[in-house]
Amino acid sequence: MTDAATTGAATTGAARRGFASDNASAIHPEVLAAIDAANRGHVYGYGHDRLTEALAERFREQFGEQARAYPVWSGTAANVLSLRAVCRPWEAVICAPEAHMNVDECGAPEAIAGVKLLTAAAEHGKLSPDSVEAVIERVGDEHAVQPRVVSISQCTELGTVYTVEELEALAQCAQARDLLLHVDGARLANAAASLTLPLRSLITDVGVDVLSFGGTKNGLLGAEAVVFLNPRLGDGFEYLRKQSLQLASKMRFLAAQLHALLEDELWLRSATHSNAMAALLAARLRELDAVTTTRPVETNVVFAELPFDAISELQRQYDFYVWNERVGEVRWMCSWDTTEADVAQFAGAVKAAVAP
Repeated sequence: MTDAATTGAATTGAARRGFASDNASAIHPEVLAAIDAANRGHVYGYGHDRLTEALAERFREQFGEQARAYPVWSGTAANVLSLRAVCRPWEAVICAPEAHMNVDECGAPEAIAGVKLLTAAAEHGKLSPDSVEAVIERVGDEHAVQPRVVSISQCTELGTVYTVEELEALAQCAQARDLLLHVDGARLANAAASLTLPLRSLITDVGVDVLSFGGTKNGLLGAEAVVFLNPRLGDGFEYLRKQSLQLASKMRFLAAQLHALLEDELWLRSATHSNAMAALLAARLRELDAVTTTRPVETNVVFAELPFDAISELQRQYDFYVWNERVGEVRWMCSWDTTEADVAQFAGAVKAAVAP
């Protein structure tokens, strides 16, 4: 991938709109209001406050009474701490080649969690029981790392979504092999919105053991959570979180954001909107013969190939990533605050850039 910031696109200016990432969007007004409401008086730090304690109930409402949730600052931290909590140093994690933890976390799972990543074949970013089975070998051999976790992204890095049936099949495969199932849910809300299902249907009900719950990509300032669906796996996690530099002193401000996201279905409203904007963009692009959509558009991202000179022209006007430099494949992401006017303007710019 090439960061648009390295290819000449300006990245400053309060009014600038782009399609680089849902991380680039503004903070949702309801989240800002929640932070402001929490910004009153003095309370105990490190999560010993009523707001953080009440957040536990919000997560139980979404994922069941057994759910134990721990707020952290970042998605990478959520993934790494999930693995640290359930793996020993000689154990390994099976994931897709495109998995965020494999290509975009700078080796943090290996360096900090101390686990080896084993990549299995994936179609449109999704693992299958057969691809998982293909990399399970030398079980019980003291010379080889031992598989412990199957980790999937929901939705995937390519914007595709695992169905309930696919999730159940992976969970059954993992259980049969005495493995755990972890979900990188940085965009779990988008997957649930795409399938019109509650969050627990994609996590608790299918047999997931550990979840990295995402909020930052769905309108938060910066708050994620590690959620244990198997409570015994979370024993001692409060110490691990502190040791790993992820225990926020002013925890109430992380809790306030996650409260806002989980109450009144803000997570669903925001994700449904960003998905709809990606679908609208994809529809506009289908009118252009010089642009080819390369992946299924199931959530809030559109992948497309277009001429290299058109990419350069567009990056002078908009921020976005080049996903595959060799073939001219780009990634355009929509956010909770992407508007129909944004899509229309951008689609017009794409049309002008590919015009003969």
